[in-house]
Amino acid sequence: MGNETIMKGLYRLANRNIAITSLYPAVHDLCKDYRIEGATDFSVEISLADIDHERIQSAREAAREGRSPRPVSDGYLETLAVYRKIAEQMPAYDTVLFHGSCIAVDGVAYLFAAPSGTGKSTHARLWRALLGDRARMVNDDKPLLQLGADGVTVFGTPWNGKHRLGENISAPLKAICLLERSPQNRIRSATRAEVLPLLLQQTYRPADPEALSRTLFLVDELSRRVKLFRLGCNMDPEAAQVAYDAMKGGVCHAGHRQAPL
Repeated sequence: MGNETIMKGLYRLANRNIAITSLYPAVHDLCKDYRIEGATDFSVEISLADIDHERIQSAREAAREGRSPRPVSDGYLETLAVYRKIAEQMPAYDTVLFHGSCIAVDGVAYLFAAPSGTGKSTHARLWRALLGDRARMVNDDKPLLQLGADGVTVFGTPWNGKHRLGENISAPLKAICLLERSPQNRIRSATRAEVLPLLLQQTYRPADPEALSRTLFLVDELSRRVKLFRLGCNMDPEAAQVAYDAMKGGVCHAGHRQAPL
């Protein structure tokens, strides 16, 4: 494999201090902006078997998508293994890993969820173009969501997508929007019943039964604590205005083209 040393570091993610022991330096370079000194809440240690597991998972994902596996280094695969192990332990701290694109506007977070390739990142880019310096990317791919007494908080992580859009910041989550392509821009409030299956699909589900049970509870709570929307959109700049006006207000208005999605 070519690894020569064992590498260690302590990093703070979603209010937890996580000690990472790795075989390659890639994960420590990825997480450098999150590095801290202090006590450890829990530890993650990677083995060659963990890296092989990620290689198998990547091949399976490629097969499902009908493409050939992309050549990747063991160091990159180890970064995936680290985040998987972190996600396995986070439900014990009322935190889940969510696949989505999250943007904060005036310190308040809005999260877009959709299957890969639907246009989450493109839509978030339209928000940044519309809102300028008022908008900050929290995480463009896999943020951590923490449920607390005061609501839901979104945390940036180093695992922020191929364009590396995100910061080491957090923000209260106001709304989640399910995104789908549409010739016209239209948005409406969504019910928990229609949103919950996709929320579960986009949330990392641990292999450990106890952690999985806790995750299912947390996702159900998530659907109760934030505003829920469905957005049909094209990639015109108007899409961002329609979505932001509705999600900021927490309601949809007649002018926002509420044709059924």
